[in-house]
Amino acid sequence: MKKKRITWVDITKGFLMILVVIGHYPGELDFPLAKYIYWFHMPAFFILSGLFFKPVLDKKDIKLTIHKRFMQLIFPYLFFLASITLVRYGMELFSGNWDLEWYLNDLWTLAIGGRFIRGAYGVFWFVTTLFFTYLLFMWLTTYFNRMKQFIILGLFYAIAHFESIIAMNVIGGKPSEAAQSIPMIWNIDVALMAIVYFAIGYYFKNLWMDISKRWMSMAVFLSATAVLLDSFNIIDYRLSMKFLRYDHLILDLVIPLSFTIVLVGCFQLLAAKLSLNWLQKIENHSLSIMYLHIFADIILNDYFTYGLIGYTTIGIFIPIIVSILIKKLLPNGTILLGGFSIKKEKTPIPT
Repeated sequence: MKKKRITWVDITKGFLMILVVIGHYPGELDFPLAKYIYWFHMPAFFILSGLFFKPVLDKKDIKLTIHKRFMQLIFPYLFFLASITLVRYGMELFSGNWDLEWYLNDLWTLAIGGRFIRGAYGVFWFVTTLFFTYLLFMWLTTYFNRMKQFIILGLFYAIAHFESIIAMNVIGGKPSEAAQSIPMIWNIDVALMAIVYFAIGYYFKNLWMDISKRWMSMAVFLSATAVLLDSFNIIDYRLSMKFLRYDHLILDLVIPLSFTIVLVGCFQLLAAKLSLNWLQKIENHSLSIMYLHIFADIILNDYFTYGLIGYTTIGIFIPIIVSILIKKLLPNGTILLGGFSIKKEKTPIPT
C-alpha cells in the first residue's frame, strides 16, 4: 500500500513539474493554457507537501527538524543560485559588461530573492516560501491546539488577501510591479497563503489518499463550471502566488482545490492500471528541472528556434542530464539535489 501511495504522488508531482515548465513558456499560446495552469499548479504542490507533514512530538526535536529542512530546501537553493549566477556573470563579462555597480545591484536583488528576482530565477521563490511555510506550520501544530490552529490559519488567509488588495487595487498596475512595491525578503509573506493549502493537505489526508467518486464528481463539475464561466467572460479569475494576486476569498479555495482533486484522482486511477515510470523519473529530478528549465532556454534560444514542445523538452531533459552529472561527479551531489537525511542512531541491543 505504501509503495502504491508513493507512486501516485510521484507521478502527480512529475506531471505538475511539466506544467511548471509549460507555464514559463515565453511565447504566445493559442489558448489560455498558462492561465488555467496557474489556477492550481502551485497550490497543488503545497497541498501535496502538507500531505506528508509530520508534527514534532517532542520540542527538543525542533532544532533538528529545522536543520533537516534547511539542508533539503535552502542548501540546494543556495547551490543553484550561486551556480546560475556564476554562469550569468561569466556571460556578462564575456559580452563586455564590467560595470561594478550593475553586479552589486544584481547581487542585492538576488539576496532579497522572492518576487524580486526574475528571468533565470523565476521559480526560486517557491522553495523559500515552502521552507517558511513548513516552519510556520510546525510552530502552529507544536504550540496550539486544533481549534486555535484553524483560527490562526483563517487569520493568515485574511491577512494574505488584505495584502493582495493593497498590491492589486491600491498600488495597482501590473501584478509583478505592484507586488514588488511591497518589500519582503524571500517571499516570506506568501507563506501566509501557502500555509492554508499546506494545511488542507495535512488535515484532509484521508481525502487525498483515496479520492472518492463523490469528491471526484463534485470537483469535475466545479472545475468545468469555472472554465466555462471564464471562457464566456462571466468571471476573470487569476491566481499568482508569487506576485500576491489572490482574486477572490472563496474561489481561491474552490478552484485550486477542485482542479487538484481532479488531478490527484485521475493519477490515482492511472497509477493502479498503468506504468508511468517516466513521470516518476521526472519527479526524481524535479529540483533540477525547477531551477534550470528557464536558464536552459535563456542559453539555447539564441542558437535554436523551437516552439512549446521544444521548449518543454529542453526544459526537462537538460536539467535531468545536469542532475545526473551533479549526483555522479560532485562530492555530496545527492545533498546538493535535496537528498539530505538524518541517520537515526541504532539502539544497542542489550546483551
